[in-house]
Amino acid sequence: MNKYTDDNMRNIKNITTKVAGEYLGIPPMAVAIGLREQKIPIGYAIKRVNKWSYYIIPDRLIAYKNGKLDQCLIDGIEKRLDEINNNFILLKDDLLELLKNK
Repeated sequence: MNKYTDDNMRNIKNITTKVAGEYLGIPPMAVAIGLREQKIPIGYAIKRVNKWSYYIIPDRLIAYKNGKLDQCLIDGIEKRLDEINNNFILLKDDLLELLKNK
């Protein structure tokens, strides 16, 4: 039986490749290599001088395990598009204000 639940994953501050592997039922090295080669879209890997660092995003990990990653990624894209749109509106308002004052 899996010792980690979806709720456990949401509450872990820093999910390691070991924990992610146990949760997914695969070896930790498979998680590490999957992140390095961008084959497992649950986070990212950063290569430092002699060492790799991994950042695993809990919501993506849960969605990946439950076969709902597409919806998770779509939600993230929609959120970022909303942020971009809001920033664009602020920039437009600033530009209009600058032009009005000239």
